[in-house]
Amino acid sequence: MSRERSLRNGAALMVVGALIFLLYAVVFFFRAFASSGFEVGVETLNGVTRQQLNELNPAIIYYITHLHVATAGFIAATAIAAGGLAWYGVRTGVWWAWITAVIAPVVGLAVALPLHFMGHFSYDWVSHLGPIYIGTIIFVVGAVVALIGLSQAAPSVAQAAP
Repeated sequence: MSRERSLRNGAALMVVGALIFLLYAVVFFFRAFASSGFEVGVETLNGVTRQQLNELNPAIIYYITHLHVATAGFIAATAIAAGGLAWYGVRTGVWWAWITAVIAPVVGLAVALPLHFMGHFSYDWVSHLGPIYIGTIIFVVGAVVALIGLSQAAPSVAQAAP
C-alpha cells in the first residue's frame, strides 16, 4: 500500500473510531437527564434505582448528573481532538499529530477503564463498554495503518516532480 493511501485510510479509520466516541458522549450526555437509570448499561446501583436514591438524598442524584455531564464533555472533547488531529494531521503525514491523536484517548481509557473491573457495581458490559471497545478497535486499526504510512519515507521533492 502506498504511503498516501495508508495515511488516508488510517486517518479515516481513526476518525470513524473518534466519531463512535463522540456519539457515545452524546448518548451519555442526554442519558444523564432523560433516563431512569444511571449510565448506558447501568440501570441500578446494586439494586438501588435512581428514583430510590433521589428519595434518599436528591443532592446525590444532582451530583451524579453533574459528573455524567462532565464525563460526557471530556469524552466529546477527546473525540473531537483525536478526530481532528487524525483528519488534518495524520492524513497529511504529520508525526506529532499521530502521537497526540493516539495519546489523548489512551490516557482517557487508561484512567477510566480499570475501575470498571473492580466489582463495585453491576452493569451490562455490552451496552456500557461495548461502543467504546468498538470505537477503540477501529481507532487502533486506523492508527496502525497510518503508522505504516508514516514509517514509509516521504517522497523527496525530486522524486515527486513529474
